[in-house]
Amino acid sequence: MDLEDINTITVLGAGNMGHGITEVAAMAGYDVVMRDIKDEFVQNGYDQIEWSLNKLAENDQLTEEEADAALERVTPVVDMEEAVADTDFVIEAVPEQMEIKKDVYGELEEHAPDHAIFATNTSSLSITDLAEFTDRPERFCGMHFFNPPVRMPLVEVISGAETAEETLAVTEDLAEDFDKVPVRVHKDSPGFIVNRILVPLMNEASWLVSTDEATIAEVDSTTKYGLGLPMGSFELGDQVGNDVSYHVLEYMNEVLGSAYEPAPLLEEKVENEELGKKTGEGFYDYEDGEGAQIPTDQQSEFVEARLLATIANEAAKLIGGDVAPPESIDEAVKLGAGFPDGPVRMVDDYGLETLYETLEEAYEETGHERYAPADYLAERADAGGFYETDEESDEADFETIRIEYPGDMVGHIVLDRPHRMNTISDDLLLELSTAIELLEDDDDVRALLVTGEGEQAFSAGADVQSMAGSGADPLEGQELSRLGQSTFGELEACDLPVVAGIDGFCLGGGMELATCADLRIASERSEFGQPELNLGLIPGWGGTQRLKHIVGEGRAKEIILTAERYDAETMADYGFVNEVVENDELVDRALEQATDLAGGPPIAQRFTKRAMLAGRDDTESGLEYEASAFGHLMATDDLMEGITAFMGDEEPEFEGT
Repeated sequence: MDLEDINTITVLGAGNMGHGITEVAAMAGYDVVMRDIKDEFVQNGYDQIEWSLNKLAENDQLTEEEADAALERVTPVVDMEEAVADTDFVIEAVPEQMEIKKDVYGELEEHAPDHAIFATNTSSLSITDLAEFTDRPERFCGMHFFNPPVRMPLVEVISGAETAEETLAVTEDLAEDFDKVPVRVHKDSPGFIVNRILVPLMNEASWLVSTDEATIAEVDSTTKYGLGLPMGSFELGDQVGNDVSYHVLEYMNEVLGSAYEPAPLLEEKVENEELGKKTGEGFYDYEDGEGAQIPTDQQSEFVEARLLATIANEAAKLIGGDVAPPESIDEAVKLGAGFPDGPVRMVDDYGLETLYETLEEAYEETGHERYAPADYLAERADAGGFYETDEESDEADFETIRIEYPGDMVGHIVLDRPHRMNTISDDLLLELSTAIELLEDDDDVRALLVTGEGEQAFSAGADVQSMAGSGADPLEGQELSRLGQSTFGELEACDLPVVAGIDGFCLGGGMELATCADLRIASERSEFGQPELNLGLIPGWGGTQRLKHIVGEGRAKEIILTAERYDAETMADYGFVNEVVENDELVDRALEQATDLAGGPPIAQRFTKRAMLAGRDDTESGLEYEASAFGHLMATDDLMEGITAFMGDEEPEFEGT
C-alpha cells in the first residue's frame, strides 16, 4: 500500500487522544470515521473537535472555510462494522489495557477489509503482543501520538516483530502528511523512545527522595533549572498522572526486570490516590496550594549526576539494543518531551565516563539493579561518547542552529529549536556568532537570511528557564547580556546584507535579534514585543539602544515600557517591518529579497552599512566615512559594471572588485 491508496481513516476511541488524532487527520484532508462504544462518548469527542477547530480559526491558524471542511470530513459512529467497512487505515486509541484492546481487535478483524493497516496509539504496550490479536501482524504497527495531538509534532512509528517494512514506510508517510515528524522505533521495546527516557528518570527522582538522598525541592530545582528541562521531575509526574507513571513502570518491571521497580514514594502516592493535578494533590498541592513552586537555588550536583546517569543508561539500552540510534532518540525526546537538547547529546556533553562511574558507585553502594551499567554504556564510555566524533572534519557542528545554502549567493541561518519556540540560549548565541563569521568568510555568500524553524516562532525570546537556572548572580547576568550584545552586534555590523524572515512570535531577545537585520519581512500571523519589563528585566541584548534608531525614541519607549504585543501590520506602520506577506509566502518572499540583495554591489553595500553605523550617534563621523567610501568606490570595477549595465538597459553582474 502507498500513501495515495489511503482515503478513509478510522480512529477507534473518541477520548482525548482519539478525537485529537481524528482532528489531525481531518485537517490533513482525509475522511475520518471516529468510533466509540457509546453515543455520548462519540458526541463529546465530536464536540471537542468542533471547539478546537473554531479556536484554530479564531487564532488565524486555519480559515473558517478550512475548519468547516475539516469538520465535515468527520463521521462519528458507534457500530464497528459501519466504522471500518470501507477503511484503509485504522488508528486504535482505546484505554491502555490489554484485555480491552484484545476485544477491540477481535471485533475489528471481523469487519475490516483485508488491505487495511492497523496502527495502535499505545504509549507502552508491546506492539508484537497486540498484533497477535489480529490476523495481519505484517500490517500492524505502533503509531504513537503525543498529547495533545493537534499541537505536538512527534509521532513514534514502532515496528512489531513481524511488521513489514512497507507498513512502516506508509505509516511514516501518513504521519508526514498529517504535518507531524515521524521517528522510527526499530524494535518493540517497552516505553519505545520518549517514555523509556522519561519514566525511569521520574522513577529515579522518586527513589532519591525515598532513600533520603535528596528532597523534592532539590530534585525539581535541578531538573528544571540545572538541566533546563521543561518541568521538574515531580511536577511532570503530577502533570502526567502518578498512576500512569506507576502502571508503565509495573509493565516495564514485568517485561524488563527489577531495574524498573517503582519507587516506594511513587507507590505510596498511588495508594493514597494522590495522582497529581487530576485529583488536586500529588507531589504538590493543587487545591489549597499554588501547585508546583520550584525554587531556582536548590540545585544539586549529586542529583544532576544521578539523573543524567539514569538517562545515559537508558539511552545505552536503546542504542545498544538497536531500538533507535542516537539521532532518533534526541529528535524524539526534544519533540515529544520538550528537552532543550537531546538527552544523548546532554550525557555526551556531561561526560559519559563520569556518568558510568556514577552508576558503578551507586550499584556498589545499593546493589539495586537500576544502577547496573549497561554493557553498551561501558563500551561508549571508553569511546568518549555515544556520538561518533570526526576529529578531521573542519565543518562547524551546530546543535541549536543550522546553515543552508538555498543558492544564488545566499547563506541561510535557521534558528533550530522549534521544540522551545526557537528561544535563545547561550549555546545558540555562541553558535550564531560562529555561523556569522563562517558565512562572512565564504566568498560564495553575498547576503544572509535569518529565519526560525517551524511556523510558531521566529524566536520567542531568551531561554528564560535556563537564565533562572543560573540563579540571581549579577555578574553572570552581565556576562549573558554582553554575550548577546556582542553576537547581535556582529550580525548588525556584518558586511553582508541581512534579511530577517519573521514567522510567528518575535518577542524579547528574538525581536532584539531581528532589530539587527537590515530588512525585516513578516508573515501576517507574526507577533512582536519586548516583554522583559513584565519579568522585572529590561531588554539586555541591545534593545534599549538599537530599536530607537528604527522606530524612533517615542515608539521604542512605548514598545519597551508597555511590554505589549503588536501585530505585523502595526509594526509595519511603526517602520520596524519592511513588508508584510501572507503566511505561506513568507519563506519564498524573504529568500527572494535576500537573493536580490545578494546580486547587488557588495563593496557599495558594505560601505553603506558601515557609514550608516558610523553616523548613528555622530553625524560628522558618518559623513566623513561616507565621503571616504564614495571616493573609494569611484575606482572599482563594480562601478563601471553598474554604469555600463545602466547605459545598456541591462542587469549588472557585480563581482565585488
